[in-house]
Amino acid sequence: MRRLIAPLAALLLLTAGCAPARSGTLGPAPAAPTTRTGTTPGSPSPAPAPATSRHTPPTFAAPSGPASPGPDGTITVQLWFTRGGQLVPTRRTLPATLATSRLALAELAAGPSLAETAAGMTSLVPPDVQVTRIAGQVATLVPPAGFDSGGAATVRLRRAQVVWTLTQFPTVRRVAFTSTDTAPTGRDEYADLLPPIVVTAPATGDRVTSPVTVTGTADVFEATVSVRVLDAAGREIGTAFTLATCGSGCRGDYRASVRYRRATTGPGTVEVYEVSARDGSRINVVAVPVILATSG
Repeated sequence: MRRLIAPLAALLLLTAGCAPARSGTLGPAPAAPTTRTGTTPGSPSPAPAPATSRHTPPTFAAPSGPASPGPDGTITVQLWFTRGGQLVPTRRTLPATLATSRLALAELAAGPSLAETAAGMTSLVPPDVQVTRIAGQVATLVPPAGFDSGGAATVRLRRAQVVWTLTQFPTVRRVAFTSTDTAPTGRDEYADLLPPIVVTAPATGDRVTSPVTVTGTADVFEATVSVRVLDAAGREIGTAFTLATCGSGCRGDYRASVRYRRATTGPGTVEVYEVSARDGSRINVVAVPVILATSG
């Protein structure tokens, strides 16, 4: 019998090493520093994260592109505004057009909505920024006079807005800001302008239902991303946490599903944050004002 123990143990270790990668929501959001598993009592333990080199810079590939025009003749585009000197995404659903790059630039120049302004978003992109051509996945612009005014930090943030917005389209990977620009730039060159937590959904002002799907990217301690839903009075009515595909020095994608209970439809907030490893406080908080639908 003892002769079978060693082979059996080796087989169990091999099976554990083939466990599926972590995904989904792991349970209630942690209220204090957690271990690598990021669980609270009674919560399932996630599988270990895949090995990731901390010395490999992240690659910010563009999405697969905007959705095809819907049956109502609209198309949804992502816009990158600024908040506190960093990039922040939102989106617009507008009448469909073949000139999607022109549409996106016009929306950047139009600036944030009232709700987005109240949430601290601004835009540095002026009107009349034009795309003259797209070739070899490079979009070449003709910026208006004064586009590069306002100081180095402001100019860089303005350019980052344009680059991150235009590279959502599959035909664009880099942007040249003049016809003589020999060093077009892509998303990687402005990655440092992203906050630790980026929320791509829901967007400000969205009407959401329970469970709320929350997506984005994050570079946080032990890859643990916490989410809670607050009602109009700031009371917590739903909470969960999940793990990004990378963390603690590298940026990864995350996706969480958060259930809440609410008797009436009304304003609320989806709050995404990191739990401080030092004192358990909420840090790097991103608050997204939404409309919460009733839940059963």
